[in-house]
Amino acid sequence: MTPTDKLLALLRDAAQAGMLVKLTLGGYRGADKTLHNILARPIRLAAGPRLQFVWRHTTRDITKNLGYDDAFALVAELLATDFTTAHLFTTTETVQLDRRRLTVRSAQQQSSPVTDHDRTKSRLIDENAGWLRALKPTADKVRQIHKFTEILSHLVTEAGLADGRQLRVVDMGCGKGYLTFATRALLNADVTGVEARPDLVELCNRIARDHNLTGLRFQASNITDTLLAATDILIALHACDTATDDAIAAGIKAAAKIIIVAPCCHKELRPQLTAPPVLVGALRHGILLERQAEFVTDALRAALLEYAGYETKVFEFISTEHTAKNLMITAIKRGQDGSADVVRELAAFYGIKKQRLVEHLEFNL
Repeated sequence: MTPTDKLLALLRDAAQAGMLVKLTLGGYRGADKTLHNILARPIRLAAGPRLQFVWRHTTRDITKNLGYDDAFALVAELLATDFTTAHLFTTTETVQLDRRRLTVRSAQQQSSPVTDHDRTKSRLIDENAGWLRALKPTADKVRQIHKFTEILSHLVTEAGLADGRQLRVVDMGCGKGYLTFATRALLNADVTGVEARPDLVELCNRIARDHNLTGLRFQASNITDTLLAATDILIALHACDTATDDAIAAGIKAAAKIIIVAPCCHKELRPQLTAPPVLVGALRHGILLERQAEFVTDALRAALLEYAGYETKVFEFISTEHTAKNLMITAIKRGQDGSADVVRELAAFYGIKKQRLVEHLEFNL
């Protein structure tokens, strides 16, 4: 029996025994350049148990529900043609298929998966956790925490980091540490929060000690003064103006597999913007100039991350009714550098001569 056959047998047994949590297929080698991976999880419909497959593309997801026989046949076909890796999560085991080698470890999740299709939305973070109550978040902040952990969970799977090993995570400019604590609660990780305000660092370290959160620490430091060792995940949410660029640069230098930022303030480029002729009339309005500066800044950041070998996504993090600073950039290191011309052409179009991340990367505009 080949490793792939063993994985398929384990998948079939887990699904039929009600012990399947999820399956992910990665290492895509097909022709569709927008497809990243496929996730499958058990659900229960009125017609009976099914596996729900989600094809995760750059700009959309495609979902299909299949009966078990059809689902198992599809997985076998996909592994024989377009996908080279698979991660199977059950209530007792975590199974990894990589380059036709099978690795089996003890499971992180021991409870049975919830399979009701119309269930109340599951949460990755317990709202009654002692550390969360101690932080006293607002309702809006709790919603941000849930959304962030959902995004982070997907990114860890996409990046191939959901293999059970301990990860190293750094949260730059972490503030009161809501998301830093949430990251530690979500992942098997060594997590460091970096914050310039000593009073917040002291508060967060005290709460971490009070709730026996090993592997979680906070240090008083500015982003630019923080020296990072090799890091798996770099987070910087709402770092002001060029501090976001400092954090991105630190993540790239530390060879972070995942970089997550939610920029705040966009002051650096606004004075430099030279409106293309067609936009001169529009950009005489201050609010439109401000929004254009935000667009150009974050478009440059995404292009520079791609130049540095990352696959990027830019999207709305959470509804504007909860926070006005709701744009998020996520990046997964793929190892293939992007085009320098894209960066140069974008900068030239708006007359940009200088930008903080450009300087960090020693990029020649």
